[in-house]
Amino acid sequence: MWSQRLHVDYALQRRATLHALNSGGSMTLTDVCDADTYLLQAAKFHGEPTEILCPICRKEPLTHLTYVFGDELGQYSGRIKATRELEPMAREFGEFRVYVVEVCRGCAWNHLSSSFVLGDGVPRSRGHRRRAAEE
Repeated sequence: MWSQRLHVDYALQRRATLHALNSGGSMTLTDVCDADTYLLQAAKFHGEPTEILCPICRKEPLTHLTYVFGDELGQYSGRIKATRELEPMAREFGEFRVYVVEVCRGCAWNHLSSSFVLGDGVPRSRGHRRRAAEE
């Protein structure tokens, strides 16, 4: 995406979690397969399916949930957005943070996959939305 910056990939943390689980360390299945009911429902109704199999149960494909947060988003901060909605939002708002969470609807595995900042870099007041006529 053209305005993506400050990207953080949590793959190493994911690997460490999986290693701790598989090596018989202090992690148990209940520690890593602890998705809350609301997260599982959000994945069912608002998630974007992937072709990546769950690293725990290896039966279900993972579902991605994309959350957006930012002062400029006003009432829309903290909501789930489809990937296709991010580009128009990046043009409409100066800056907001995106968090992608992977969820297995079968075994309740969930993990923060990545985070990044989007926006055109032009600060706007909180909750300000550009009118369609300005675009």
